[in-house]
Amino acid sequence: MAKDRETKSTRDKAAAARAEQVAKEKRRERTVRIIGAVGVIVAVLAIIGVAVFASRSGDSSANGGTPMPAPDPNAAIPTGVYGADGVAPWGVPVGNAPETAPLLEIWEDFQCPACGSLEELNGAGIQSLGLDGKVRLVWRPTAFLDNNLGNTSSAAAINAWGCAIDAGKTVEYHDAIFANQPTTEGEGWTNEQFVAFAEQAGITGVPLEQFNDCLTSNKYLGWAANSTQAFYDAKIEGTPRGVLNGTPIDGAQLADQATLEKLIEEAAAKQ
Repeated sequence: MAKDRETKSTRDKAAAARAEQVAKEKRRERTVRIIGAVGVIVAVLAIIGVAVFASRSGDSSANGGTPMPAPDPNAAIPTGVYGADGVAPWGVPVGNAPETAPLLEIWEDFQCPACGSLEELNGAGIQSLGLDGKVRLVWRPTAFLDNNLGNTSSAAAINAWGCAIDAGKTVEYHDAIFANQPTTEGEGWTNEQFVAFAEQAGITGVPLEQFNDCLTSNKYLGWAANSTQAFYDAKIEGTPRGVLNGTPIDGAQLADQATLEKLIEEAAAKQ
């Protein structure tokens, strides 16, 4: 009997140990699921966009850069960019969609981390809609974060982009800036980096010299000012922000290609 009791005790201890091990595994799996869910939520929240609390009169020259001038409808604009009377004033059209296609405007600030996340998640998908003619895609730059961050980096990036647009590298340079967005928000870029981005985008030879002259003369800071003022006037709530035929689209919708395509199809059907 004593031996039977000992054997039973051993079995009970082994069963308890196994039960405890199973419980630990379940707790570990639950923790992994929770961490994963939190990660997804954080990613989605990052894409929704940042709230706009930008002051229109902040000192955007704090980092020693050239501040934007006052808005001027007669300021120079890059080749192909909409003017004051365009369908999307100061916006950059992407692709050659017919006028019957829905109009998708995307407001973005080159310093905006959420905009960088959107580019990483679905930038190529959004571009394909414009390049394939499914939607009239227009990028609308804003430099509202310059005031929030106390620098001039967003305006400087818009200026550099305008110079690259003149060189025929609209998409390539746009992507290069976002691909090289500083890890720390507010660090910005140097002119040397802007030139490197131009080379990365495929601008060489005489066009590169012209790009450099355009960059250092701040040729398109006036365009940056006009587009940023349009951002304020439109009372856009944050970036990235889409506007499809006048209806706002948030960052989460822009980040999901299937959702975005469905919205575009619905907008086309209503036209």
